[in-house]
Amino acid sequence: MRALRLPVLSLTLVALCGCRFTADIVGAAAGGASGAATANPVVGIAVGVAVDSAIDASFAYFQRKRQQAEQDAIAEQIATMRVGDRRPWKIEHDIPIGNEHGEVEVIDLIVTPLTLCKGLVFSVQSEKQQHWYSTQACDDGNRWKWALAEPAAERWEPLQ
Repeated sequence: MRALRLPVLSLTLVALCGCRFTADIVGAAAGGASGAATANPVVGIAVGVAVDSAIDASFAYFQRKRQQAEQDAIAEQIATMRVGDRRPWKIEHDIPIGNEHGEVEVIDLIVTPLTLCKGLVFSVQSEKQQHWYSTQACDDGNRWKWALAEPAAERWEPLQ
């Protein structure tokens, strides 16, 4: 029974802390185990830092891919829209956490010698209200893609 206490306690801490601290906890556990197994604290620290960095990079990659899918869902809607058109957009992720929806409206057509772009405003519908943001999307020859590096609001900062 005592052997189960540490794993159960560890899993409970991970569940309570959420994803934000998972890398730190797992890195510390891996570093502690490696340091104890080798009797060398330098090895333990190195393993802990490496595991923490690998998990952080994996979470960042996963988040970027989900955010790219959200941006693509919005850009896909405007491909056939004209200035003044408004239509709904939504994203349904494979893992159904963070599915978003709202409306998108084309407000400007930007013609350049290199590509065709559209200015747009889009909303994200929360349970109680709708928040509006602005950005641009451009035709890359195959499909429409998000054009701006930073949307006009903090709520969408993680999408970049």
